Amino acid sequence: MGDLLGVAVLGAGHMGADHIRRLDQVVSGARVAAVADPDAERAASAVAGLDGVSVHPDPVAALDAPGVAAVLIASPGPAHEEALLAAFARRLPVLCEKPMVPDSAGALRIVEAEAALGRRLAQIGFMRRYDAEYRRLKALLDGGGLGRPLMLHCTHRNVSSPAGFTSAMLINSSVSHEIDAARWLLGQELTAVTVLRPTPAAGAPEGLLDPQFVLFETERGALVDVEVFVNSGFGYQVRCEAVCEAGSARIGDEHTMVVTTRGGAREEVAQDYLVRFADAYDREVQAWVDATRRGEVTGPDVWDGYAASVVAEAGVRALETGGRVAVDLAPRPDLYATASR
Repeated sequence: MGDLLGVAVLGAGHMGADHIRRLDQVVSGARVAAVADPDAERAASAVAGLDGVSVHPDPVAALDAPGVAAVLIASPGPAHEEALLAAFARRLPVLCEKPMVPDSAGALRIVEAEAALGRRLAQIGFMRRYDAEYRRLKALLDGGGLGRPLMLHCTHRNVSSPAGFTSAMLINSSVSHEIDAARWLLGQELTAVTVLRPTPAAGAPEGLLDPQFVLFETERGALVDVEVFVNSGFGYQVRCEAVCEAGSARIGDEHTMVVTTRGGAREEVAQDYLVRFADAYDREVQAWVDATRRGEVTGPDVWDGYAASVVAEAGVRALETGGRVAVDLAPRPDLYATASR
């Protein structure tokens, strides 16, 4: 196992356990060396059957465990800042699930801490950049054959929201993916946010403003709208249509199995993001492992994580006030002058 990249996985919940499985069974060139989770039973269950893995209640202890050469952060968002700073202090490469840090002030501290090191160590987990359909759309837009992009129409639907999900989380948890995808697809920063609130759906928990219609403006005059509906009741759907001066392109139409029986046909609809984006997660983690073994950092960077936090924060203010809220980004450090778009 000495030739494999030893990874400490912080968090053994739904996402963390899936990454542990991925590192063990799917990705080449890496192994799980340590796992940290305050729930000892959950951590032990996630690593059952794996050899040479130490389990810790404290994430910092996992970073110092024998054999650890890189970190995958899949703990809840509020724990990310401490974990990232601890990894930076040890010069450990990191793959951090989104949100990098939920609040913009904390996200800026991460930008400043990494910039002070003078080198990139962290990749942020915006996995849609690794999805085959999104990559085809990105290549099409970059090629210029459809002309200047004018609008992106996006849809983000879930079967149901978990317990404790708030109206703000529709933006800073769900729509955060569209925020990064729009910045990446268009190669532009988002400059303002407006949120419209239709009458909540009957299936939405009491007090939850669901669905929402989020409108972003960009620095070069394009518009991005997102319908986010986290209690649709029927499936997980993510779609995006780019409307350009010379044509349009749409991704996300399901290409799944259609079952035909007497009297009708039934098409499968994904019920979970881990199903819809399974290949994207696999490619994302494999790309991170390969780059880390080469001593490089590729993919979405800390500036991307910071920008997403700032835009999401502006979106939450727009939700609360009912008005248009401008996005105010700090100056971009030289370390991120070459955008990861």
